Amino acid sequence: MNALPGAMACALAALVVLAPAGARAAGEPAGGGAADTLSASDRAADSLEAAAAARERAAHPPLEALNPELAARPYHIASGTRDFSHQLSLGPAYGFLGSEHLFAFRATYNPGSWFGYEASLGHNPGQAVHAMLHTLSVVVRRPLSGRFQPYLSAGFGMVMVSPGQTVNASPVTKNTVSVGGGLEFYIRNDLALRADARQATILGQLRDQAGIVAYNYAEGTIGLAFYRRIRP
Repeated sequence: MNALPGAMACALAALVVLAPAGARAAGEPAGGGAADTLSASDRAADSLEAAAAARERAAHPPLEALNPELAARPYHIASGTRDFSHQLSLGPAYGFLGSEHLFAFRATYNPGSWFGYEASLGHNPGQAVHAMLHTLSVVVRRPLSGRFQPYLSAGFGMVMVSPGQTVNASPVTKNTVSVGGGLEFYIRNDLALRADARQATILGQLRDQAGIVAYNYAEGTIGLAFYRRIRP
């Protein structure tokens, strides 16, 4: 009878040795680690946050450039000879007419690559008088490659001179002829810095005298030219 307890001890030791390495006690989580604590409420909260972020992105979409090419390379200009055909240019300018300031706005349309029409409106404020200058000109150029583009211009228009309060006189209107040219420096394909120099000749008459008298004034401006292509 004394041999029975010894045999039972040997049997129990064999069971411990033969037990699988991955065996775990009842209630113990798999892998021997802590139990997964992510609950259904946590997953629902994450889904709600993702949906809210998606709605925020939809309500505030990223800005899209009108010209994606310029957005990627804002100061790039096209290679080769510049094509001016069917392009419209608009831009303000500031400078002088004679000894007074000149504020101008110009609009130019180029039906061809070397020829264009330009309408200009300028205001020449002065101490005693101020003038409004309207001119319709033709612009001739030889397109080049690169950022610098010269041109020549000639035009005809009218200048309306209005005396100020210090001069007791009536407004007068005179014909004017302008001849000159300029240079454009292209910052990018649709924007250029423009410098312009002309001579404005105002045709008038002296009081109580016959004949036409010409008054010459130097005109110089610097401004911007915004270009847009217009297809016929």
